Amino acid sequence: MLTNRQLQILQVIVDDFVSSAQPVGSRQISKKDWINFSPATIRNEMADLEELGFLEKTHTSSGRVPSEKGYRFYVDHLLQPKTMPIKDIGLIQSLFKSQMIEIEQLIRESANILSDLTSYTTILLGPNVGKHRVKKFQIVPLTDQAAVAIIVTDNGHVENRTITLPKGFDASDIEKTVNILNERLAGVPLLELQTKLEFEALEVLRQHIKTGDSFYQSLNQMLSVEKESEIYFAGKLNMLNQPEFHDLNKVRMLMDLMDKKSQVISLFHPEDNDIHIRIGSENNHLAMEGCSVITATYLIGNEQKGSIAIIGPTRMDYQRVVSLIDVMRNALTNTLTKNLMDGL
Repeated sequence: MLTNRQLQILQVIVDDFVSSAQPVGSRQISKKDWINFSPATIRNEMADLEELGFLEKTHTSSGRVPSEKGYRFYVDHLLQPKTMPIKDIGLIQSLFKSQMIEIEQLIRESANILSDLTSYTTILLGPNVGKHRVKKFQIVPLTDQAAVAIIVTDNGHVENRTITLPKGFDASDIEKTVNILNERLAGVPLLELQTKLEFEALEVLRQHIKTGDSFYQSLNQMLSVEKESEIYFAGKLNMLNQPEFHDLNKVRMLMDLMDKKSQVISLFHPEDNDIHIRIGSENNHLAMEGCSVITATYLIGNEQKGSIAIIGPTRMDYQRVVSLIDVMRNALTNTLTKNLMDGL
């Protein structure tokens, strides 16, 4: 158990190292207004904290830096909520006041804002598109042989797909098809559309449209939906601006990881709604050594959820990032859930 004096010194070292990226010495700590210990006492306490594994000594300075264990203790026991600057809150609020239609645009802009405000890499995991339910279908002819099929879902997601029209398929056939699809498939999750199309709509298409079988084949291919969630990146190269990431091999490993969808998804904690912080080796990937990941979940109604991740150095500003990610996830939850309810 750390003493109150050790707790104060550890907090000062973490806070100073986060802001400066420079090892922190006893003399620097002793100059703080609220520190009443002599440099000699501070040095002794720093030596004890190093022996306990909370601090590390660099080769280039007599100062100390936090270890992973030190960061973990700081995050679990010393991290305090940070008041968000009014301008940052205003920037986030301005995003959600805008009249955006598509959920993807809102999520993408959220990633961009978080990246701009933190100067770290932001990843947003969108909700599983396959769980979106159809609100309505539209088919817009392009030529005699092609048209755009538009699917609007209950939460504003829009799917645009080009489909082939059978020979002789005219405007009245398009109108009949749209009516059949909206009557039979509205409310169906995207992942179930192909099955429902076959068992709920195919026979009706055959009855009312001469080329119903041919058009069914085009529709069936068009309704294929990926089962994985969409990933949105912002600030991928922001890590290059951090002094810890001047090693090109280290950066290359991190970029390679971000190019692999399954590995990116493994960074998230989608099973619950808490904010999670994983530090360095806790991420269980060599490319993530020296990195911390803060994740949170946002909700869309009662059934769908997405995730936010911010990746930075272990020397990240945890207070600021936790506050920002909490504000953003609540704003996303409130806006997307409201849009879902309005669309029902």
